[in-house]
Amino acid sequence: MALKTATALVAGILLAGCASRYTPTPLPANFPVAKQAKLQAAGHWGVIVDDIEKRIVAELKKSPPRPVFIAEARDPTPFQRALATQLTTSLVNDGHTVSRSPAGSLRVDLDVQALTFAADRPQYRNHGQLASLGAGIWTTRDTPVKLEVASSGGALDTRDTWNAQFAPGETPKTEVIVTVSVSDQYRYVARNTSAYYVADTDRMLYGIIDPLPQEPQLTRIFKVRGDM
Repeated sequence: MALKTATALVAGILLAGCASRYTPTPLPANFPVAKQAKLQAAGHWGVIVDDIEKRIVAELKKSPPRPVFIAEARDPTPFQRALATQLTTSLVNDGHTVSRSPAGSLRVDLDVQALTFAADRPQYRNHGQLASLGAGIWTTRDTPVKLEVASSGGALDTRDTWNAQFAPGETPKTEVIVTVSVSDQYRYVARNTSAYYVADTDRMLYGIIDPLPQEPQLTRIFKVRGDM
């Protein structure tokens, strides 16, 4: 037993010695597990607008009250138009003055950047799924959280509810970065940025126009040189 332990120790030291301490570029590493919401309905747009509005209002309360003016894009996408409309509604319903003119008002700009990443990106949806410890007791695989339920039916409901938090399908290749800025002619008063997944079938709503597939070429032209 002592011989096996010594052999394993020596092997570990040799392997550690083979690992290079210097590399020409940083080694790729994964970020810690995080969740990013996937926009799949107009109702989801309202949810993110409500969150944006709450964060903006929290910053506006730090300064003397002033009306705000929502600056719409010149050629807005359906998503940008909905954001501007719903943000106006949220601010008005919360008692804030939204001006129809920029004069004397804080300007609210909505910037939406749509991005296309590589398709078939890997995902690890099994991370944190529930595992059964016994009758009516479930735990997460990666966190020390135990959930107790009264019956087997309740256990199935608990498992389904846990899994329902993850959007179905592959990881979308489409994402949007939404930045909301509140400013005057001198400074930014409030600003926040959020990123969301977008259903790939809804790319046109966010301003991404995919090129039409090219039709196959059915004829070819040959040039004849010399005497016939």
